[in-house]
Amino acid sequence: MKKIVKQDQDVIKQHNKLMILDIIKKQRPISRAEITKITGMSATSIGRFVSELCEEGVIRETELTSSGVGRKAIMLDIEPGAIYTIGVDIEKKRINFGIMDFSETVIVYHRIDYQSQKANPEETADLICREIRGLIDREGIPYEKVIGVGVGVPGVIDYENGIVQLSTTFGWKGVAFADLIERELRIKTVIDNDLKVKILSEYLYGSAKGSNKTALIGIGTGIGSALIINGEVFRGGSNSAGELGHTTLDPNGNLCECGKRGCLQTYVDENSLILEARRVADISDVRQVFAAARNNERWAKEIVSRTALYIGITINNIVCMYNPDTVILSGDLVENYREIVDLVEQHSEQVIWEPFKGKFKVIPSELRGDAIVMGAGALAMQHFAPLAGSWA
Repeated sequence: MKKIVKQDQDVIKQHNKLMILDIIKKQRPISRAEITKITGMSATSIGRFVSELCEEGVIRETELTSSGVGRKAIMLDIEPGAIYTIGVDIEKKRINFGIMDFSETVIVYHRIDYQSQKANPEETADLICREIRGLIDREGIPYEKVIGVGVGVPGVIDYENGIVQLSTTFGWKGVAFADLIERELRIKTVIDNDLKVKILSEYLYGSAKGSNKTALIGIGTGIGSALIINGEVFRGGSNSAGELGHTTLDPNGNLCECGKRGCLQTYVDENSLILEARRVADISDVRQVFAAARNNERWAKEIVSRTALYIGITINNIVCMYNPDTVILSGDLVENYREIVDLVEQHSEQVIWEPFKGKFKVIPSELRGDAIVMGAGALAMQHFAPLAGSWA
């Protein structure tokens, strides 16, 4: 019986300690007295937990002191170098990396070229592991302080088990990708759909800050969406909610890489723009389409305008389904060619259902190309920081 009581007491102490650490992390710098007020715990208990956290190297006393009347109080802050995570963003033609410290700041970014169609999952995992090791060594970070790796992957992801169920972008199916990295690096690894990772970063650090319900639409070499409600990513029954690109516009329409016809992405993504442009011009890159549109070439302006219309229709469909207060437009297509955002707003006036007009805002991504790396690092921090034991 005494053993059970002791275990219960240990669990409560650990919970209180993590709660105090979370308060310091979110409201830093903060004094011991302020923590006492927030928690309702005694000053003695707060002092003991703070001392333990200082000894473990995860928080520190700063040179700052509280302002106001009365005795000055020393402020507490977290120690950024206590622990680190690695964020990884796997794209079709490149892989992006970032090292995130305990303050949730990405201290270094790294990018390599990558041809997804020429690499199988094992080769991709080996490449990622080599780059991560090199990155850690170059930054001089003690290996044991890296507590987790987070990876954003396009496709349907079994988030709980770390499995890529299906990625038509890479041609992967049923791949235990988190395990491939974890076994090689000996660092705990979590993977998730790239847009779910992206909306997490926008909620924590970017355009969705302060939003109760945000939808994100990603448009580039494919199209997808994600939804976050009160800080929780909406996943659906199999974590596949938001696969907009494979919703059907026309069952007799363009052939999609998934094998179906008439999928939305065959009308909106970069490849669809290029294929349509090739009917009238020698085009190999989406940049040429936009350059021609800026040069007032009629065929190019019509293609860009029609794409914006389809994006407006997509926004209307999402708003009708989820009624978000914010819709974020992201991805290479809207981040590299901001004029399409203006066209989307113009078309939205025509296609948004009347009851929703003026009830939400449409904004471009604030974090742009860094969002998935940041979100993947934050995902790993959320997953593995409480399990880091002594932290150092």
